[in-house]
This record gives sequence, C-alpha cells and structure tokens, in this order.
Amino acid sequence: MAKDYADLAQQAKDVLEGNWLGHATKPAPNLYPHQWSWDSAFIAIGYSHFNQSRAEKELRSLFEGQWQNGLVPHIVFNPKAKDYSPGPEFWQTRRSPYAGRKPLTSGIIQPPVHATAVLHIYEYGKKKRALRFLKEMFPKLQAWHEYLYRDRNPDGDGLLYIRHPWESGQDNSPIWDQALKRITIKPDDIPLYKRVDTEIVGNEDRPSNAEYDRYAYLVKVGYDNNYNEERIRKDCPFLIKDVLLNTIAVKANRDLAEIALILDKDPTPFTQWADLTARSLNTKLWNEESSIYFDFDMTTNSIIESHVAAGFTPLFAGVPSRERAVKICDRLNSNSFCRLDHVCLAVPSYDKEKPGFSPNRYWRGPIWINVNWMLYRGLKHYALHDYAERVKKSMLKLPEECGIYEYYDPDTGRGHGADHFSWTAALLLDLLYEEDAIV
Repeated sequence: MAKDYADLAQQAKDVLEGNWLGHATKPAPNLYPHQWSWDSAFIAIGYSHFNQSRAEKELRSLFEGQWQNGLVPHIVFNPKAKDYSPGPEFWQTRRSPYAGRKPLTSGIIQPPVHATAVLHIYEYGKKKRALRFLKEMFPKLQAWHEYLYRDRNPDGDGLLYIRHPWESGQDNSPIWDQALKRITIKPDDIPLYKRVDTEIVGNEDRPSNAEYDRYAYLVKVGYDNNYNEERIRKDCPFLIKDVLLNTIAVKANRDLAEIALILDKDPTPFTQWADLTARSLNTKLWNEESSIYFDFDMTTNSIIESHVAAGFTPLFAGVPSRERAVKICDRLNSNSFCRLDHVCLAVPSYDKEKPGFSPNRYWRGPIWINVNWMLYRGLKHYALHDYAERVKKSMLKLPEECGIYEYYDPDTGRGHGADHFSWTAALLLDLLYEEDAIV
C-alpha cells in the first residue's frame, strides 16, 4: 500500500490515549465513561501492534470483573465516573451469589471476542512476555467459555442465546423488533432510569424511549431472578440465538484451542464447541434463498428474517462453505448493501431496501467499523479479494475523511454517535499495521 497513513495512525493513537483511564480504555470521551467488554477486546487488538503492555492491561482490567461462574459482564464500572445511567446500582448484581463486590459490573454479557484478542497479543507482541500473559489468561478464558456453553446452551446444539439486545452488541437492531413488541409492560414494571445518551447525541441517532423501557424491563427480569440463568429462561420474554454472538464464539473457541496448544494443554473442548456451533449455524440458521444467516427466536420457536450485516459475519469464523461464501459476497455486492460498481462506502448494518432502514439511527442502517472489520477478514479468508479490498479502502477512508466516529452514514460518510471512538481507532490501527500501511 503506497499511501503514507502515518498521520491517520497517529490520530488513532491519540484517540486511544485520550480515552485511557489509567487501567482501561473507555469507548469515547463523554458518552461511554466505563469499560465495555467487547470494546476492550477490539481495543486490545489495536494496542497489540504498538503497546503490548497496555493491550494486556486492558484485558486484565476487564477480567477483574469476571463473575465466579465465569460470566464476563458487559460493563465494568469506573468508580470515578458518576454521571452515567444506568449505573451500577441499577443492575443490582449483588443479588447474584457469583457477582463480585469490586469492581461493580452489569449483569449481562457481550460477544466473546476476548480469546481472539489474547491470541492477537501473542501473535504481534514480544513472545516471552506474551507467553506469560497467555498462561495468566487461559484459565479465565476457559471459565468464560464454560459459562457460555453451560448456561447459555440449554438445547445442547451449540447455539448460545442472548436475553437482552445489549448482549448482542447490536442494541436497537431490526432483528429485535418483533420480540420487543411482544413485551407488554405496565409502568410499574419499568425500573427507574435516566437516559444520558440523548443529552450527548441527537434523538434521531439513538434507540427510542419505548425500546429503552423494554431494555430496562429485561434487566429487571435478570435481577428479579437473582441472575440465576435457569430461572431467567423460564421468565424472560426475550431469548434469541444470535448469529453475531455465535459467530464470534466459533472464532473465539478456535483461537482458544490454538492458545491451548501453545501452552501444551488440551484443545479438544474448544474445537468441539467451535465445530458444534458452526454446524448448527449452517444447519439451523442459514437461509439459502436470501444467502444470509438469520437469528432464531426461542420464545416463538421461529427464524427471525431480518436482513442485517451481522448475518454475513459467519465469514469471519470460516463457518460457511466456499459455495455459500460466494453467495454471501454476491448478496453484499447488490443494491441492498454495497455494489462494487456503485459509488458507495462500506457495508451498512441493515439492508438499504428493507422497511425501517435509517442511515443514521444506531444499528438500523449506519456503517459500523467492527462489523466491516469482521467481514473484511472473512472475505480475505475465502480469497474474495475484490470485495475485501472495497471494505478495506472504506475502513481507511471513513476515519480519514470524516473523523474517528462510532458509526457512519452509508450514503454520505458523515460520522454519527460518539466522536473519538476507541474501537474505530483500534481496528483502524490493526488494519494499518497488518497491511504495512504506516510508512
């Protein structure tokens, strides 16, 4: 890559430095003052190329909040950040016998990118030091994956469920519309909360109040059941086997198996989980007609036909056959997403031709760098180079021309959400270092 991206790389490093808390990296300066689970994994991937110590500290800090049953919470709260809602008291995690008392955390999860991040640190860091880090993190990662396949896999098919939209990382995705609409709640069912996101970002970019009411109610279902997963399953109206979370689980299991081999430990449990989940993704969630993977609603025992970019991410974990991968690429290369022969940017989070598409409303249409990063890596894996090159160029162009934002308008490239967003900066750096684009 001939272009000199040194200035862009420095901007990205400045974002990470500006968001450093001393023990971890917050996602953005104002909107997200705590440590988020999958954010930290992506951030560590970026740090791994130029600051191994900070990459390790990022994940070490996150896993300080790991519960005794292996759950890695989606937020580890920063005690110095006082003006965020919902804060630690909202989650009432002390009702769980497994939750720690310090640091305080939320009571839900996010996609398990962590083993992938740990292996990244080993691959790009100083090996002697990284080997010590692998030894430190292996039992924590093992406990995390054991939790997922013990408590989130009740059918034994390897398809892990989520019990809150936030657990997928795709908060207000169209995937959840029908499931959330089914939830009938009275005012007394909604725990008190205050929205701070709309004080910082415009209402038009964020989930609606009706969605937030249901988010709050689903948190209440968790703490009313003392975060006992078996009891929650009987009581929760939102139980969904999510493509994105399960895709990341396949990749994470394969990476944890590789870590096990490096440490001369048995990789078999992780390869078996990866194979089981991949097989079920292919047999239960693949839709041949639309060339996409769909989520599954456990409450209605039915497929959710929502055409979101996350439905293509199994490429990232090498899940589809070569034939299916080509079909996915053909679907991406369409008016619904981003044609190669049109002037367009990266892959939007939702089909442009479907009802409810919005170029600026969170997960209902904007471009997200982390999803495109996964698609890029997946497309490269299958040697689908033309489309992979489109995604790569867009991942570089958007931050360079429009700023390092949380998400982007797929038509104009305008940044939306939080500015100086950490995982955008980190994954940009991962791409620049891997492609030797910093010259």
